[in-house]
Amino acid sequence: MTLAILNWLSGFTALRAFSSAMGMIAGGFLILLLLVAFFAPWITPFDVAAQNLANANAAPGWPHIMGTDEFGRDVFSRVVYGARTSLSVSATAIGISVSVGMLLGAAAGYFGGMFERIVMTVVDLTWSFPDILIALIFVAIIGPGLTSTTFAIAIAYLAQFTRLTRAQIVRLKNETFVEATINLGATPAHVVLRHLLPNALAPVIVVGMLAVGDGIVLEATLGFFGLGAQPPTPSWGAMMSSGTAQLFIAPWVIIYPGVAVAITVIAVNLFGDELVRALDIRDRVRS
Repeated sequence: MTLAILNWLSGFTALRAFSSAMGMIAGGFLILLLLVAFFAPWITPFDVAAQNLANANAAPGWPHIMGTDEFGRDVFSRVVYGARTSLSVSATAIGISVSVGMLLGAAAGYFGGMFERIVMTVVDLTWSFPDILIALIFVAIIGPGLTSTTFAIAIAYLAQFTRLTRAQIVRLKNETFVEATINLGATPAHVVLRHLLPNALAPVIVVGMLAVGDGIVLEATLGFFGLGAQPPTPSWGAMMSSGTAQLFIAPWVIIYPGVAVAITVIAVNLFGDELVRALDIRDRVRS
């Protein structure tokens, strides 16, 4: 059975996370948010970059149901497009972290020796710094923007997945089925990719899910400092940053994107907890 099929089966098993009321609510919200982000061009009633200074800081009402900002731009439209920005950046960044981290962790755990010591020394050094500090240093060196933000988040969480995968591989590599596969003449690549990684996948799925929520917060933080998405691209963090200057004039400019970040992260964490239960890996999600 190939790794792709095992990945699919793990995802199918994860559907049991929807069996509880909390899982249905959190998962349903996340699915709805993904649909909103995907169909943003057809949902938003106004151009996110269109300015109308005559209607600046308009209170929520019709047709601007979430009001307007200091440039007269529709807040609802920008919040919807901000979901697309935050979700795409966070999901892409965590996807990169998972892919690279699993390969590094698997190689380090399986081969051991000097390679493992070098990899884990670098990983442990990275692990000792806060994620936000790593991301800020990377963006400060490379420059602001969505691409640098994506890679900054990926680098910030790379150590987490490398450590987790390495711990799983070390635990599994001496199992009987691995020894039998090696005795049959399987190559190290075959053993790692076809047997070890699929069996180490479930904890990574859960931690990856939770990391997406952390990535959204980190993307919003970088956007708040002006290091994330650059104007006129909407971003929840950038909207909150611009809203601080209008806090007492137009508080809705900062409230709505802030609520969007909070609810999304809560939903991701709740659904992640349900994934732990569904995949029965409570004792393996941390290394």
